[in-house]
Amino acid sequence: MTRALVLTSSILAGNSLSLAEHFQAQAAGVDGLEVTTRDLVADDLPHLTQPELASWQVPAEQRSAAQRELAARSDGLIEELLAHDVLVLAVPLYNLGIPSQMKAWFDRVMRAGTTFRYTENGPQGLVEGKRAVILAARGGQYAGSEFDSQTPHLKHMLGLMGIREVDVVFAEGLAMGEAQREAALAEARQAIGGLVERLA
Repeated sequence: MTRALVLTSSILAGNSLSLAEHFQAQAAGVDGLEVTTRDLVADDLPHLTQPELASWQVPAEQRSAAQRELAARSDGLIEELLAHDVLVLAVPLYNLGIPSQMKAWFDRVMRAGTTFRYTENGPQGLVEGKRAVILAARGGQYAGSEFDSQTPHLKHMLGLMGIREVDVVFAEGLAMGEAQREAALAEARQAIGGLVERLA
């Protein structure tokens, strides 16, 4: 059984959510592929604060009640990540970056000593044997240009944790006319279908 965790992060109904829904629909017809979905907007994770960060650095048995509550956010998200084989990120492009909701998730799963560690030879990822899929929905056309800071950012964060097998499906030009939008979404859906078949 291959388990996929789909993370959505759009504040609007539409393009990146439709890509995530298409992934789920395709996966539903594949034996041996199980999908879990987490809506990071509905989760409403707050920005990471110093007290929450500090709670991770206290041994679990020594945490106060407040520290246990704070640490539970990160602990639960990391447990969920580790329980899945494939991480699917449905990501809109907001002001050339990722949504703050997704950044809040990454801030809690990228933990030194837990999902990566520092060594004499540099950082080493501790999340092994997993792959990721990025479903990137954009109003303009940025892939391969200097304006696409989002894709390298996501790959660097995943890579720091040890997830280096990353597929990217772009749906671009979605705000550049209905014909362009439909063509881009159709191409992305076809690519998603091919990916789903290879995941099981």
